[in-house]
Amino acid sequence: MQSPGRILVFQTAFTGDVILTLPLVQVLHTLLPDVLIDFVAVPSGAQVLANHQALNHIIVYDKKGKDKGIVAAAKLVRRLRKTKYDAALIPHRSLRSAAICCLAGIPRRIGFDTSAGRWFLTDRVKYDAKRHEIVRNLCLLHSLGYEDTAMELPRLYPSAHDAGVVDEFLDWSGGESLVVLAPGSVWATKRWLEDRFVELARSLTHDGFAVALVGGREDVALGKRIERAVSGEKIINAIGKLTLLQSAELIRRARILVSNDSAPMHLAVAMRTPVVAIFGATVPAFGFAPVGEHDVVVETQGLTCRPCGIHGGNTCPIKTFDCMKRIQTSDVLLKVHAIADRLSLEPACLHARRVESSTEVQRFGTQA
Repeated sequence: MQSPGRILVFQTAFTGDVILTLPLVQVLHTLLPDVLIDFVAVPSGAQVLANHQALNHIIVYDKKGKDKGIVAAAKLVRRLRKTKYDAALIPHRSLRSAAICCLAGIPRRIGFDTSAGRWFLTDRVKYDAKRHEIVRNLCLLHSLGYEDTAMELPRLYPSAHDAGVVDEFLDWSGGESLVVLAPGSVWATKRWLEDRFVELARSLTHDGFAVALVGGREDVALGKRIERAVSGEKIINAIGKLTLLQSAELIRRARILVSNDSAPMHLAVAMRTPVVAIFGATVPAFGFAPVGEHDVVVETQGLTCRPCGIHGGNTCPIKTFDCMKRIQTSDVLLKVHAIADRLSLEPACLHARRVESSTEVQRFGTQA
């Protein structure tokens, strides 16, 4: 078939979903380097896409904010129609996503057979619930004739300005190894207990690590409480103070990230920082677990109530919250030390090459 000249990727879900769509973009760019790739995302998703070298243009669609409603959707349809895309890849399985691409007159509309808008698609790809989300998204390329799509990790590109902002946070002297903690989540049942994060931070500082906190504005109160509880120790609270790419740059400099099943976990994978991921209401089998070389998951096995939902919820349905309460601080601390020990055994030249490569590839430009 003739290669398309311009392709739209439509993914307006959460930030983590956008990051997990990037391998699709990266492989597509490698296969068809002359094709222009545009990406539709919500504002938070657009933040992490900034500077990405495989993208031509990022279209911000604030579907829950200023672009809410039919009038704004119609405006987006007209904008996309004028661009005359040859194909749209639609990993987001919503009715609205497929409908907008159809109404925009895009001739090839490729999405999953489980999409609520599958009747608006020209090509329906099997959604394999047993595969990782990255691989599922890569399968959308099959409709363009490309079958050999191996696992690919996402990449993000913080700017030199982002690096400078992080420099101001990491202003201590000395050679402490940094562990970043991400205690928040949009969903309450995906958050490990606050007091356990406090205990973990105290244990890490006692063991010679420096600790930093990352998260969004919705996590500010949580971060302040943890910071106060760990007062007197080496802890940096960056929650609500950094953009997503600045948080990614901070995570890049860390030895390890400890995170709930939330966006920072995916930021770490994109920056090649090992993750200790804590899963409660959700399970890795959904296909959203971290897939880096040293990444591990901590979870409570054997509970018949898990998983209680694909996204988590605001309260435990059976009021026990055993999935998180049974995960002790010592369980997570043990995983952190195990990863740190493995990394310390790497040959110095290999570690240096990894850091140099990460710095060279991930930073972009001089100013944001």
